[in-house]
Amino acid sequence: MSLDTTTIPQEQETPAAPAPVADDSAAAPAPAETDEAKPKRGRPKASAAKKTRTVELTLTVTGTADGEWQAELKHGSKWVAQGLKIPASAVSRAAKELHEDLSVPIDEVINAAVEQQKAKVAALEAELEQAKQALAELDA
Repeated sequence: MSLDTTTIPQEQETPAAPAPVADDSAAAPAPAETDEAKPKRGRPKASAAKKTRTVELTLTVTGTADGEWQAELKHGSKWVAQGLKIPASAVSRAAKELHEDLSVPIDEVINAAVEQQKAKVAALEAELEQAKQALAELDA
């Protein structure tokens, strides 16, 4: 099972203050006011809107049916970490912290791996018991 997450916050702009509305019913402006009404030369001032800086991180969590989990982290196009072994319990806790829609399928995979390992242990214990009986018969 593989889980890819990319964190990219949306750019947000804060609305600039609305420009004052001129009152058409006022009399003609005085000569001093006409100079201020003309657009100034040069570059316009920067907008008051603030843009949010975006960061792209890609976390890939990969699990096997045997219950082995690995994580990889990529920042943009650069690998930060690859092939980190992580316990299934940590994957389960992280998924629960992130969102229930993530934790339910991940917990199903982890529970299936637990059941598979329990069956493997039971089969090995049965095989060990048979080997002990065979050894006891040889010693007798």
